Amino acid sequence: MTRNSLLIDAFGWKYRHLVRPLLFLCDSESIHTRLVRFGEQLGRVPAVRTLGKKWSVVDPMLSQTLHGVTFANPLGLAAGFDYEAKLPHVLPVIGFGFGTVGTITNWPYEGNQRPRLGRLVHSRSLAVNKGFKNEGIDALIAKHRYSHFRIPIGLSIGKTNQKEMTQAESVADIVAAFTKAEAAELPFAYYELNISCPNLHGNVDFYTPERLRELLQAVTALHVRKPVFIKMPISKTNQEITALLDVVVTFPIAGVVFGNLQQRRDLSCVIQGEQKKYPRGGLSGKATWDRSNELIALAYREYGKRLTIIGCGGVFSAEDAYTKIKLGASLVQLITGLVFEGPQLPLQINCALPALLARDGFKHISEAVGVDASKVHPS
Repeated sequence: MTRNSLLIDAFGWKYRHLVRPLLFLCDSESIHTRLVRFGEQLGRVPAVRTLGKKWSVVDPMLSQTLHGVTFANPLGLAAGFDYEAKLPHVLPVIGFGFGTVGTITNWPYEGNQRPRLGRLVHSRSLAVNKGFKNEGIDALIAKHRYSHFRIPIGLSIGKTNQKEMTQAESVADIVAAFTKAEAAELPFAYYELNISCPNLHGNVDFYTPERLRELLQAVTALHVRKPVFIKMPISKTNQEITALLDVVVTFPIAGVVFGNLQQRRDLSCVIQGEQKKYPRGGLSGKATWDRSNELIALAYREYGKRLTIIGCGGVFSAEDAYTKIKLGASLVQLITGLVFEGPQLPLQINCALPALLARDGFKHISEAVGVDASKVHPS
């Protein structure tokens, strides 16, 4: 164990035992907003960026080039945390190898009715009901037209959260956001197309093969110059997910993200007394763990040679990240783990992953991807 890893672990202990108890006394959304603003300010300080380079875990075992994009390590910040695109410059400082901003929509949206965010401490989850709260694609373009990022940063795009919108209007709305992003030549390395947020108004969805095909036809007709990943739901049946993936692989789509928030609240890991405090919204964290893993394995077994899989949901440790990799994820995203374990978590995971790979006889992360996919069969 290196001196850096000891210091990182010590910081994690202080966060969990000294800092987190104080943060958890505050309203979830208010403290989130303040911490994101603080992260934005840190990312502007040259000395902080320099310090981040010294802390970075650089190991050839973890580096991958996927769809023309080089990821120095497999850990990324998932969409939903930085929905105002304030954190791209600070993410590498805390060890992330990539990150996704948004979800961003064609028009701004102030967010769903409060509470939009709540902690289920004993369930190791968050109740999330933001509904694509964001400033809109035009504000994002103004903010980052001339930016340069040290690590690959992706842009998540979804439909504007309006009550009165038809299916055709929703497709046009998403296409408009993609068109603006492409025309502005923004410095994002990839796109995520978010079809799976459970907290939107109206009856529009892309969960049937026909509707998903209509959307992907419209988006891919733009001939976007960057890889596109689809953010998938996890609260659908295996048959429904397979039907959607059958559509995805007929288009020039780089991969899929499994997955989004858990809509089910009757899971054994969810403490019922906690979840009743937040009746609206989907659940993140450990509530997503099992189903996310099942669908990662399913997607890898059936489509692993055609789609790159990004695993997302319930990652709180290096072992958690490694589990998703062995089930079929080439990259791993997290959010809730940061809240519960601390901002040093990506560094901790990347410090530990090479040893986990070596333990199992792997010389590179790509050798471990999918080795356990056959062991998990969705119920």
